[in-house]
Amino acid sequence: MAGPSKSDGTARVTVGVCGGVAAYKAAELVRELQQHGVDVHVVMTRAAEEFVQPLTFSSLTGHKVITSLWQGDEGNSPSGLDEQGQIEHIAEAQTAEALVVAPATAHVLAKMAHGLADDFLTTMYLATTAPVIVAPAMNVNMWNHPATRANVKLLRERGTTIVEPDAGYLACGMTGSGRLASVEVIAQAVLAALAGKQAGRMKPGRRKDMAGETVLVTAGGTREAIDPVRFLGNRSSGKMGYAIAEAAYRRGAQVVLVSAPTSLSPPARCAFVPVTSAEEMRVAVMEHLPKATVVIKAAAVADFRMSTVGTQKLRREGHLHLELEPTEDIVRGIVEARGAVEARGVGDAQRPGTLVIAFAAEMNADVDRAREKLLAKGADAIVLNDVSRPGIGFDSDRNAATFVTRERAVDIPEMTKREMADRILDQVLALRNAAS
Repeated sequence: MAGPSKSDGTARVTVGVCGGVAAYKAAELVRELQQHGVDVHVVMTRAAEEFVQPLTFSSLTGHKVITSLWQGDEGNSPSGLDEQGQIEHIAEAQTAEALVVAPATAHVLAKMAHGLADDFLTTMYLATTAPVIVAPAMNVNMWNHPATRANVKLLRERGTTIVEPDAGYLACGMTGSGRLASVEVIAQAVLAALAGKQAGRMKPGRRKDMAGETVLVTAGGTREAIDPVRFLGNRSSGKMGYAIAEAAYRRGAQVVLVSAPTSLSPPARCAFVPVTSAEEMRVAVMEHLPKATVVIKAAAVADFRMSTVGTQKLRREGHLHLELEPTEDIVRGIVEARGAVEARGVGDAQRPGTLVIAFAAEMNADVDRAREKLLAKGADAIVLNDVSRPGIGFDSDRNAATFVTRERAVDIPEMTKREMADRILDQVLALRNAAS
């Protein structure tokens, strides 16, 4: 029976189970979500029943398991209507606060990407407006096939959260990517989606879910002097970092904003530290790091600076050759210093560990490259921005991104930077909850 969320506010989530060896793990996912207070309902494809019986899920959830659209099929009402006389797949779509498909096979990914609806799960997918989370699982060659990659890319562009599969030994005997992500990681993606959905229903400033956190945010584009007049710079407006600082404060955090030059006014009631160069930003960040529980590096920091800065304005005489040297990697420095700070037990012994979130402005949304950068820097997550897309990113009030961790990649579709700030913070809290 499809019904609304429970009167006590318990979130209602539908788990879609597809036909793959990993289908048995969906039972573990149901239990994991239930431990977080979620009311779970299950929809199965016909192929999924070859691996797990519906009775398993109905026993776990206490709800009927839906297996078909057609009247008279086992598990469905004879008329295709639920007990309240509503069309069953529409009622399920409207009452679910999130839909998570795990495991998602290559076949179901293709149907979802191309709008095919020949069973209950894919029909519900088209009918729901709730957040959709997909956790693929399949043979490594199927996962890497251009058709599958194209389907995944299309789903991402439409706002579907993709919890990427793990790499390892697969049931088929091969080794590589394709193994279903851990149920803990999938559950955290679902909880983050629910938190974002709830945030959209609440008035600004109502949530205080970051109380007790001290958030250190960097913003703007640093400037590296060439001479007393000229500098090397970039197009960063600082809007994303300022939006994150404001959102974190409204959610109850203490906020320190370290900002390179921008045309923006600092958010009220945030500690504001103005800087100009990459080195000045590094010094300011390290000074405030011992008290920070979250560091979000949204600034566009120069990768190079002048080896020697001219003391006089350079004259315009023929060609000019600038000798540059690399700046220090601030994120890597934060990660190294974080370990030393936590080892010494600086501050309150009960304080949580410091999360480090980096940003990567790239000319395409290459999640694999972003994850390589994340691992090289030692950060906990990296926010990947595709700055080649028109109308978003630099100088714009809108943005789109992918929140990349070691285990998963969560797509954040195009929205205002203020809205995206809350979505990023939702993911930060999901990381915090996973670590606790």
